[in-house]
Amino acid sequence: MYPTLVDFGPFGIHSFGLMLATAFITVVFVLQYELQRRGFVAELAGGIVMAAAVGGVVGAKIYSALLDGSINIHELFSTAGLVWYGGLIGGCIAVTIVILRSPNPYLPTIDIIGPTLLLGYGIGRIGCLLAGDGDYGPPSDVPWAMAFPNGTVPTDVPVHPTPIYESLMSFAFFGLLWSQRRRFESVPGTTFGLSLILLGIERFIAEFWRITPRVLGWMTAAQIFSIVAFIVGIALVFWMRSRPRAVVAVPSAEVAAPAEQSSPRRRRRRR
Repeated sequence: MYPTLVDFGPFGIHSFGLMLATAFITVVFVLQYELQRRGFVAELAGGIVMAAAVGGVVGAKIYSALLDGSINIHELFSTAGLVWYGGLIGGCIAVTIVILRSPNPYLPTIDIIGPTLLLGYGIGRIGCLLAGDGDYGPPSDVPWAMAFPNGTVPTDVPVHPTPIYESLMSFAFFGLLWSQRRRFESVPGTTFGLSLILLGIERFIAEFWRITPRVLGWMTAAQIFSIVAFIVGIALVFWMRSRPRAVVAVPSAEVAAPAEQSSPRRRRRRR
């Protein structure tokens, strides 16, 4: 693989960083398009992605430190230790603050954001594949098994290319939500709940093809968090759909019609 694309001495362009930037830029364009279509403030897209990036990195680092059992100052400023679910929590907190301080409605806005989590995640996993950062699976003899001799976590043994599995699942789930997003606009919060459900399913399945320490029998920490995300997503969908919907009062045509019809008659009588 190609962890470093261009090297400028102490600096360089790394494949993971390039794909991460690609994910953020792509998500900005998608958010702008959808915010504008819904009649919201489209300029908020950049602020949302920036908040997600900063909050995501901070959350990922803290989550990684908690998993390790200690906080290492050096690791907090390194490129390692970017744990996805920690980034999801940190990013959600930061994005929530940005949305609440904006004129955009909260629930419809997070509905727009939900599917882009899958899109950005899928693009980011391509960066993991190119970098060979150790997110691959156990040794395998399947025809599509890959070795990562030049990866940041090298291996000469062909293994399951788990990042490819994750990207394919993420793109498929994003396409599913994106194609059906208009169906759920009448119930704000539903699309975001469905996004959490699909994120949980994707990561739970992917963990079976990853070399990850088991913390609870055959389950990994990511699978436990996936179950939590799945349950929260289901609860959010049912809660949103069970809430009473606002009814907008519309003037009755039957009341307005007689008034309009009476005036010509009165004019005729006066004549």
